[in-house]
Amino acid sequence: MVKVDYGKKGLEIKLNPTWNVTVLSPDEQKKLLNPVEEVIKAIKNPFGSDSLKKIIEKRGDLKKICIVVSDATRPLPSDLILEGLFKELKSYGINNNQILILIATGLHRPSQEDEIERIIGRNLRNRLKVINHVATDKNSMKFLGTTSNNSPIFINKNYCESDLKILCGYVEPHFFFGFTGGRKSISPGIAGVETIQASHSANHIASPDSRLGIYKNNPLHRHAMEIAKKASPDFTVNVCINEKHQITVVAAGDLEKVHEHLVNFQLKKIFKKISEPFDIVVCGNGGYPLDLNLYQAVKSMAIGEIAVKVGGTIISVNECGDGIGEQKFRELIFSGMDPKVLYDKILNREIVVPDQWEIQILTRILKKAEIYVISNLKENELEILV
Repeated sequence: MVKVDYGKKGLEIKLNPTWNVTVLSPDEQKKLLNPVEEVIKAIKNPFGSDSLKKIIEKRGDLKKICIVVSDATRPLPSDLILEGLFKELKSYGINNNQILILIATGLHRPSQEDEIERIIGRNLRNRLKVINHVATDKNSMKFLGTTSNNSPIFINKNYCESDLKILCGYVEPHFFFGFTGGRKSISPGIAGVETIQASHSANHIASPDSRLGIYKNNPLHRHAMEIAKKASPDFTVNVCINEKHQITVVAAGDLEKVHEHLVNFQLKKIFKKISEPFDIVVCGNGGYPLDLNLYQAVKSMAIGEIAVKVGGTIISVNECGDGIGEQKFRELIFSGMDPKVLYDKILNREIVVPDQWEIQILTRILKKAEIYVISNLKENELEILV
């Protein structure tokens, strides 16, 4: 019997004792005993930048401070990061009226009230102004120019017009960005839909370097880093978490230096060698909130893609309590098109819509292996996998 993360309660899978079973999991990462104090310590001892206190002293009168946090689809205990950060800010004379919390939704749905309370903590919820980023609202964006490949850069106006900009997030392997964290808080986190679509273009997604754990040569990483530099965050607080979503390490300071430090930490802890591909791979997203919907579940299928043999089977274990997920993803799921046809149309730019990248990756995996989904979804909601 093997228990896997599934929703909030988990799921037990009974295995035939005659099977040759390999269980792959990360090295143990012990939780920090006092994560709030570790956040404070990291802020006081930053990587590659002045301390936050010195940055604030140089700025003088700060009318508006924007703090960017991860949205409800992420398992990050942002409340602990914010608790440490707010203790520091308070000691510098900053008050709550100067602070805006901006939830980096990217193209995800807005975080709901109960989710916002989980993200920032009950103690802070009623004391702070909190808004969801809305990538499709052009009036809430500021144009910052273009990238070197002529992609437009639209970033949340509230962020751009703040006197001090702080990013909070976490670093872990990502199925096409290589790793989360750092620059992703800017793009796609608080970017406009045109910027996100340019970053997540079919050509970028199709690159063999746009894969789990690939970093410096990843075109999505490079594109997002260029945008992040244009958006000029002043300070970053990022962490790593274990499979129980507990903070294991904290780093603060310069966005690029912090991200590189935590990526190197993850490279030592997460990845395992596979001597040969498997006939069947069972994989999940790590339970709630990462397995909220089918859109998010594609991430686990991409892990299965790495380990499964051609013609093998991937069993994706994701509760999908929110259903299918993002609107355009849903529309493409129910378009009635064959997966190969969908894949070709996206690659040939006949289909250019938000969330096409998730379909592109899903159909790419389907060309290699069969996919079964264990979830709360109805059978007719999984038509593209049939």
